[in-house]
Amino acid sequence: MQCSWKAVLLLALASIAIQYTAIRTFTAKSFHSCPIPNPVNCSLSQDTDVADRLCDENPTFPYNLSRKTHVLILATTRSGSSFVGQLFNQHFDVFYLFEPLYHVQYTLIPKLTQSRSTTDRRVMLGASRDLLRSLYDCDLYFLENYIKPQPVNHTTDRLFRRGASKALCSPPVCESLGAVDLHLEEGDCVKKCGTLNLTLATESCREHGHVAIKTVRVPEVSDLRALVEDPRLNLKVIQLVRDPRGILASRSETFRDTYRLWRIWDGTGRKPYNLDVTQLTTVCEDFWNSVSTGLNRPPWLKGKYMLVRYEDLARNPMKKTEEIYDFLGIPMDSNVERWIQNNTRGDRSSSKHKYGTVRNSAATAEKWRFRLSYEIVAFTQHACQQVLAQLGYKTAGSEEELKNLSISLVEERDFLPFS
Repeated sequence: MQCSWKAVLLLALASIAIQYTAIRTFTAKSFHSCPIPNPVNCSLSQDTDVADRLCDENPTFPYNLSRKTHVLILATTRSGSSFVGQLFNQHFDVFYLFEPLYHVQYTLIPKLTQSRSTTDRRVMLGASRDLLRSLYDCDLYFLENYIKPQPVNHTTDRLFRRGASKALCSPPVCESLGAVDLHLEEGDCVKKCGTLNLTLATESCREHGHVAIKTVRVPEVSDLRALVEDPRLNLKVIQLVRDPRGILASRSETFRDTYRLWRIWDGTGRKPYNLDVTQLTTVCEDFWNSVSTGLNRPPWLKGKYMLVRYEDLARNPMKKTEEIYDFLGIPMDSNVERWIQNNTRGDRSSSKHKYGTVRNSAATAEKWRFRLSYEIVAFTQHACQQVLAQLGYKTAGSEEELKNLSISLVEERDFLPFS
């Protein structure tokens, strides 16, 4: 049967009305996802209750109306990032997470440390950005996609370095602690607190005013552009850099097997023919690319980027920390000040753990001069000459000059935040 032209017109108008209503409904709602637990792990009724409660307590907003400041410490391995992370971990109103992207890397690309594949990097970065966005929204359930074995009833004992986060080792996340346990060592936290309840961790995150995350698994600040430009996040990036010669010395001592050939060269004076120089040059390339982006001050980084040299922080930790908090617009509390005073004047015996933060900070920053042979120092200076000059690190022309110049190997530079 043929339709009359009136019927066709009515159908067309109805279709347009339906599409218009759908578009209005979609655009009127903010882009927001409530943390819905995995139904595989617990009963449907439990999941529904948790999801409903979290959504009711946290209504959707088109923007970050609470104006939480989200902080990302962008660093590389053995650059002082654990130390800088503690400057946020000690703040009473900051929810701090230590290397959550570890789980992304070792789930998706277990051998990423040996791979420079563009495809591997793209996969890793895409998943990392998704996870970071969820964590800044206090959706810790999203982590369950990457923790192996997968958490049961939203509890796990496999969160990487859980004890490095004060918030995850304090009430209400850790209900078994008493007044004498307020300052737990990392290992004691795991022993006393038991498994981590991600529901309690999510609630704790939402109760804090700010979220800070440290990572050494994002190569360059440009990889974070999508997050920096997201108006809902109010994300600010602290890029931490260190003299590549100091990074190489620290890695050679900490990761003895991985850097075995560098140690052979250092000990024998003979450079192995199969030395993996990318273990050094990759650091310098990433620094160069990332810092160049930051110092060029693109509009998308305005008010969002601060470059910090580890050596400056080590020489004057209180002053530099105050500058960091001023940039973030967060008041620095007495807990942070106290931690700095107690953790930057340690002796040689106070930093036995490879990720420890109690040390004589100024001495630690320049100790590489006495660890590396001059041949390796000269090789590093040649391979990384661009970034050394860019960041204000002086080169040494001889072994005697290297040993005598001390901290003056670092030029006075004032890397002002881009505001």
